[in-house]
Amino acid sequence: MEQAKNWEDVKPITDVNWSGCLLSSNLKRYKLGDIAEIIISSVDKKTKDGEQKVRLCNFVDVYHNWAITKSMHNSFMIASAKEKDIERLSLKKGYVALTKDSETRDDIGISTYIADNLNNVILGYHCALVKPNEDILSGKYLNAFLHSNYIKKYFELNATGSGMRYTLSIQTLYDMPILLPSLEEQEYIGDIFSTIDKKIELNRSINHNLEAMAKQLYDYWFVQFDFPDENGKPYKSNGGEMIYSDALKKYIPKGWTYSPLRVLVDLEDFKRIPLSNAQRVERKGEFPYYGATGIMDYIDEFIFDYDILLLAEDGSTSDSNGFPVVQYVWGEVWVNNHAHIILPKDRAHLIYTYFLLKSIPVKMIETGSIQKKISQENLLGYKAINVPKQLIDIYTERIKPMWEQKKLATEEIIQLTKQRDELLPLLMNGQIKVGVERSRLNYDLSHD
Repeated sequence: MEQAKNWEDVKPITDVNWSGCLLSSNLKRYKLGDIAEIIISSVDKKTKDGEQKVRLCNFVDVYHNWAITKSMHNSFMIASAKEKDIERLSLKKGYVALTKDSETRDDIGISTYIADNLNNVILGYHCALVKPNEDILSGKYLNAFLHSNYIKKYFELNATGSGMRYTLSIQTLYDMPILLPSLEEQEYIGDIFSTIDKKIELNRSINHNLEAMAKQLYDYWFVQFDFPDENGKPYKSNGGEMIYSDALKKYIPKGWTYSPLRVLVDLEDFKRIPLSNAQRVERKGEFPYYGATGIMDYIDEFIFDYDILLLAEDGSTSDSNGFPVVQYVWGEVWVNNHAHIILPKDRAHLIYTYFLLKSIPVKMIETGSIQKKISQENLLGYKAINVPKQLIDIYTERIKPMWEQKKLATEEIIQLTKQRDELLPLLMNGQIKVGVERSRLNYDLSHD
């Protein structure tokens, strides 16, 4: 789909039905394709001979981040691409990327802002790259607008497919109606959300470091088997006896055994209840509604009010390193049918089980080439090491303080995310003045 040749000739559209939306009188309406270039990526995760090596920003990277920054450069996987794709799909400051295809309707149309020029990083498949005309449209504002309920509803009504895969066509993206205040106001609004996101990113960084420390100890004790022996010394490094397990294809400490995961955990999938986007709109509330990869909405009721583990069943079933997408969730929450609900038999071993699940090579439990799925049977059949209870108890006690820190930071992320999502319609309908609100937010977020 081609853009308008002369930007000065682009006219606002007037025939879009915005029923149910309160709009500020100074907003102009455009079609996205008239004020931005839209490119669909077809670059996969493979490395091919004759192609240039690149870093790939994938579906999961777009899905989980409000903004993509240069600090994330080394976290992107290495793949390869043709020169023409590198030229078209390189990530530059001011662009916006969004998810275009997924096994679930709710996972499409999720966007992220490209906050920096990223060297040799391109957008991966199942995503679309939007390059705004900077004289008319701010990328930061576009990213915020794409997260609004107005556009979520538009994507829901216009997505094609059913059951197996949903997609947003290039025509749907081109025709997407967008409401624009002045460019100055767009920048103000974009800055407000950037301020919130910087605080969210800081908390995520804290959480990443805390989880990395907990995982480091998990790997040291339960992967390398250098847990404290009876003398307090690392078991394997100090000559602890190891035996070879034919079933696991590796050496494990003498006396340890293995069993299918069903011996170690319970599933509570029977408690989960899916709600359509329309149902969630009608049932807006304060309780998080979780899907396969994170919070999707907030509704008026909850199903669970205790700590649980969620493992993505379909859609985005793995992270960029090839391990399952696992969430540690607590408090009053609702969960849909795209995530397995897991509890250890010994409820005190929740943190240990979280890292156990995150260490499973996803290819060992995943099925499907196009539509990925982790079935109950495959999950519960995975062979896991039976670690002595006493050792898991010691691990849990050591990790618990940093895990409580992680929970506090996560709760703040959730509150900031809610604030961010609630602000946009208020800013758009003029209930909040952008200059005043930006000043207030800058104060609030710097005086926590």
